[in-house]
Amino acid sequence: MTTLSRRAFVAGALLAVPAFSGLRVAEAAPGVGWLSTAGMGEGFAAVSVDAAGVAEVDAPSTARLHGIEASPTAPLAVAVGRRPGKRAVAFRHDGGGSIATFEPGAGRVFSGHGRFTPDGRFFLTAEIEHAQDGDGRRTMGRGMLARREVAAGFAIRDEWPTYGDGPHDLMRSGNALVVANGGIEPNTPEARDADITGSTIALIDPLSGAQRGEGRLSADLSSLSLRHLARDGRGGTVVAAQELLNDGVARPLLFRIAADGAVTPFEAPENAWRELRGYVGSVAYDASGRFVACASPRGGRVSVWQADGRYLGAVPLTDGCSLAMTYEAGAFIAASGYGEVVRIAVSDAGVAIVARHTGGPRFDNHMVRIG
Repeated sequence: MTTLSRRAFVAGALLAVPAFSGLRVAEAAPGVGWLSTAGMGEGFAAVSVDAAGVAEVDAPSTARLHGIEASPTAPLAVAVGRRPGKRAVAFRHDGGGSIATFEPGAGRVFSGHGRFTPDGRFFLTAEIEHAQDGDGRRTMGRGMLARREVAAGFAIRDEWPTYGDGPHDLMRSGNALVVANGGIEPNTPEARDADITGSTIALIDPLSGAQRGEGRLSADLSSLSLRHLARDGRGGTVVAAQELLNDGVARPLLFRIAADGAVTPFEAPENAWRELRGYVGSVAYDASGRFVACASPRGGRVSVWQADGRYLGAVPLTDGCSLAMTYEAGAFIAASGYGEVVRIAVSDAGVAIVARHTGGPRFDNHMVRIG
């Protein structure tokens, strides 16, 4: 077998970018595909994306939606309102449409994300206390987890602290619930004149809500807000960050999370970090767990690493943020605010766009594979 250089791999793959019609037959079978959120006309919606890259509306919404999660046991999904969100939409992605809406706990807002438990019985939401200072100005609030019973219309059954401020994403990985407490969110009123986010990683017992571990960034990275999570299905977890400061320093934006919560940065040339423009909006493993990709709508690119932290390269995607694994190893699917859906092929030699579909809706931040 001939070994291709990285340059040859990328150049060859980009000579022709076919439509999505060439995807594997397995990905065109019923019950497979992806879910995302998008802008539709004057409103918003949760949408399904099929193997051809075509999006169809599952659940319209008057409010902008952010994170989306599919149930592991039923054709059910939930899209959570963008922070500060006041509503989440539950819907069937098999054509059944919206079935319920629900709100955060009293005095709180949604962070934009939620996750089903492995048995599908409960849905966990990260919520933020809508605190105010003495002058009535909104401040970064303490984080709470709400465990909601799906069969009871997503009623709250338990509440636990996230052991930090401003939680954003949460995810069950291995035997722990991982929460990215973002602290002060960049580009918000709270961020004005701030240079330290106070961000942490909290490891929480998924049954009792007790804290098991904590990860903190080193002092030279304390301006980063830890936000989005991805898992490889075997206990490996990564977190992507966003930059609070605009000081010209190219800090790492992707970290590995250890079993005790400690965070270790991935490796990349300084220019590769700089090209992300301080912002990663979505992160995903591939189906094999060998590769990790992150999407930066500000940087207009999707960057890819080996799971051990070695940087492989990037492909351009203007305003691209939605990102997910496919059903085969070494491949990702990504979508943009300009209605473009691309398939990205990865090997140890490099990264390339190998299929493209245009003319879709204004895809928003996140995408998730069904099944």
